[in-house]
Amino acid sequence: MEPAIKQLDAFFKPKSVAVVGATKRINKAGHVIFKNFVENKRRGVFEGEVFPVNPNEDSILGFTCYPTLTKIPGKLELVVIVVPANIVPKIMEDAASKKVKVAVIISSGFSEIGNHTLENKIVATTKKAGIRVLGPNCLGVYDTRTGVDMLFLPETKILTTGDEVVATPRPLKGDIAIATQSGAFGVSALDYLTGRQIGVSKFVSFGNKCDVDEAEMLHYLLYDDETKVILLYVEDIKSGREFIKVAQRVTKKKPIVALKAGRTEAGARAAASHTGAMAGSDKIYDAVFAQTGILRAKDMEEFFDAGKALAMQPPANGDNVGIITDAGGPGIMAVDECELKGLTVKRFSESTIQKFERLKEEGKLPKFATNSNPVDVTGSATSEMFEYATEILFQDPEIHGIILLGLHHTPALQEDYIDKVAKVASKYNKPIVACDIGETEMALHTRFRFDKLGIPAYSSPEDAARAINALVKYGLYLKKNGCLQDYVKSFLKNKQKT
Repeated sequence: MEPAIKQLDAFFKPKSVAVVGATKRINKAGHVIFKNFVENKRRGVFEGEVFPVNPNEDSILGFTCYPTLTKIPGKLELVVIVVPANIVPKIMEDAASKKVKVAVIISSGFSEIGNHTLENKIVATTKKAGIRVLGPNCLGVYDTRTGVDMLFLPETKILTTGDEVVATPRPLKGDIAIATQSGAFGVSALDYLTGRQIGVSKFVSFGNKCDVDEAEMLHYLLYDDETKVILLYVEDIKSGREFIKVAQRVTKKKPIVALKAGRTEAGARAAASHTGAMAGSDKIYDAVFAQTGILRAKDMEEFFDAGKALAMQPPANGDNVGIITDAGGPGIMAVDECELKGLTVKRFSESTIQKFERLKEEGKLPKFATNSNPVDVTGSATSEMFEYATEILFQDPEIHGIILLGLHHTPALQEDYIDKVAKVASKYNKPIVACDIGETEMALHTRFRFDKLGIPAYSSPEDAARAINALVKYGLYLKKNGCLQDYVKSFLKNKQKT
């Protein structure tokens, strides 16, 4: 890893951190951020030293408060800045004197509102001092393993009824890194993934990108052992050539799913007022993503669905999808979405059809079950029927990925079908995704059980089809570049470890 990229380590695992703008006022961002570090330190999660900086306080949360960065004894690696924009240049001069490695400027009021002079002043100071900067106008960094937590959003809130509720939950440890230009969207992503019990490795918010940008962060995440999938939210990409070069390296090792906002003229205008982004032609981004192997999600749902699938299942070796269902309508919906995404849902081979016919003769499938693709085991489905059907499709070399639609309403279907399907799937390196439609307790429980057993589950046939599409498209990209087998080997090895 190049020294400039290695330096980014200090954002995620600093030996010492100072929060400039730390305060006793509990409703202020500076208090929340400092408290995050303090609580994680007391829990033994964050191992570095923590220093509050505020000339108007003697101590905060039991820690001696310093009037300036230069008064802090010893070395300092990371500075988090939460003060008004006009004060930030002086803080950065102090950081330079202190030989700080990295800085995160949470403060807004810079190029996103046209104040380019102030932002350029910061850039000049930090470049001369060799300080790497995230922001300004960003949400900073969250690392599930090191205890770095700059999210200035309290974990709980008090309702008007007096009840305390979880407001901004911190996610579980996991394999997915989130890199985002929008801090607010990033926090919403963390909330969404936490609610779906999907783990996260790292979260990083760029804001105005006065220094560190997507290309450098992707380069850093390439070497991060904790990250297996990268979710990237962008409004514009400034260093286009470098981004392409880095992304082509990363995608051969780790999938990147991108959500590019500002696709329309009005959206681009909104992006410019949000982070100072100058969004270029959307067709150019389509071409760049296709060239580099980045999977582009068209909306938020597809963004998360693809990330979840890529974290849980190996990529496909081809584009032919087999569908198993216990309800005709949802099966048709899955077929339509697959075809619209460019996937193939062709009639099963005669060999596979004959296997299903034998099951009918043996009374293991209903006589009226259809078996041409989708295979519809009907509303008479049992756990064993799903087990048999899944095994047959995994054995078929012409099927590259499987969608399983098991509706919990089916009378004879027991919960153990999930375990039976997962046991079959564990013997193969072919991807499978599941779907159970509904939002009642049983539907949520069914999807949760599938997820826990490593099979990503979704609430609609279309979502399941989009998930298998991500696994197919990424597999075809790896295959084209001659690295599919190596990736699958590495994926399965990591899966066994977890």
